[in-house]
Amino acid sequence: MGSWAAATWRLAGCSGRGVLRGAARRRGSSLRGGGERAASLSELLQSSVGDEEPGEGEAEGERRERRSPREGAVLLFPGQGSQFVGMGRGLLRYPGVRDMYRLAEKVLGYDLLSLCLEGPRAELDRTRHCQPAVFVASLAAVEKLNHLQPKVVESCVAAAGYSVGEFAALVFAGAMDFAEALYAVKVRAEAMQAAAEAVPSGMLSVIGGREANYKYACLEARRHCESLGIDNPVCEISNYLFPDSRVIAGHIQALEFLQKNAPKFSFTRTKMLPVSGAFHTRLMEPAVEPLAEVLKSIEIQKPLICVYSNVDSKKYMHSKHIQKLLVKQLVSPVLWEQTMHSMYQRKQGMEFPYTYEVGPGKQLGAVLRKCNLKAWRQYSHVDVTEEEEAAET
Repeated sequence: MGSWAAATWRLAGCSGRGVLRGAARRRGSSLRGGGERAASLSELLQSSVGDEEPGEGEAEGERRERRSPREGAVLLFPGQGSQFVGMGRGLLRYPGVRDMYRLAEKVLGYDLLSLCLEGPRAELDRTRHCQPAVFVASLAAVEKLNHLQPKVVESCVAAAGYSVGEFAALVFAGAMDFAEALYAVKVRAEAMQAAAEAVPSGMLSVIGGREANYKYACLEARRHCESLGIDNPVCEISNYLFPDSRVIAGHIQALEFLQKNAPKFSFTRTKMLPVSGAFHTRLMEPAVEPLAEVLKSIEIQKPLICVYSNVDSKKYMHSKHIQKLLVKQLVSPVLWEQTMHSMYQRKQGMEFPYTYEVGPGKQLGAVLRKCNLKAWRQYSHVDVTEEEEAAET
């Protein structure tokens, strides 16, 4: 894997496996040595957990206790677009965080911490930089949460991440090593940026009325592109955010056509997102092979807790499943609305678990409010800039 692999270390504060193993020990569990094998969207985002398998040696009573709705927690990890200059400043005093950024510098080849704290913003916002930045800041936020409220981490039963946030969720869940996952994110981000620069494309946030037909609108936009002489044009839904909200991505000409003809398709609001390409569409196919190759070369384990995939909104079942869907995610729409329904599905009358958004921004909380108001009432954000004494619940 290269010289960076030698820097990988098992500090609990810098590995999801370490955090969860420590929590498991405090619960009295006995996991096998080495762990149980078990797009910038911020502008739009701002305007029951499934059954968990008990760990090896874990008593059934402990499993039932951990799944108590108000004792079991859910973590949400944000994606590209949540980054901002200054993020991470409020995390540096927590154990392990500076070590995370030191290791990140070795893996990435540049000073990520300085870029996050000082910018410039134009550099931080570049796909190749912002994806690793959000990944590290989110896991550093977990360290803060673990320091202030260790019982939350101990009782966590599920996690999900938005796009690149899925890598952070898998690290937290013990499925991937921090340094190896960061290297995969580096390869992913660089490949996605290269793919975006190859074709003039973008992403359009859309709020639609009840009569809105997004697929028909995309078809009409593709026909328009063909009339302009564009071969095999792309225009498709790339993100399902919350009811009546979609992100459509593809060739710039297609998106401009949709904006111009918004009333025809019952779109009540449209806005171009400040991104360089059509993420989560087939225009990202050039990024597939680089990511697939790096994922084949790193160790992936079954998550210790439930982690939900962006591709099908279902729980990951095994390491090959993770490897396959992380690659497929590049060219598939993010089913975030569906994921929220899967995570918080429960029998009528059952309470909802506490939810913590760990990382920059509160966009996923805003989406959760649109998807499930009752679940959102138990939502908190673990801030990455302020040094408050405790995360509010």
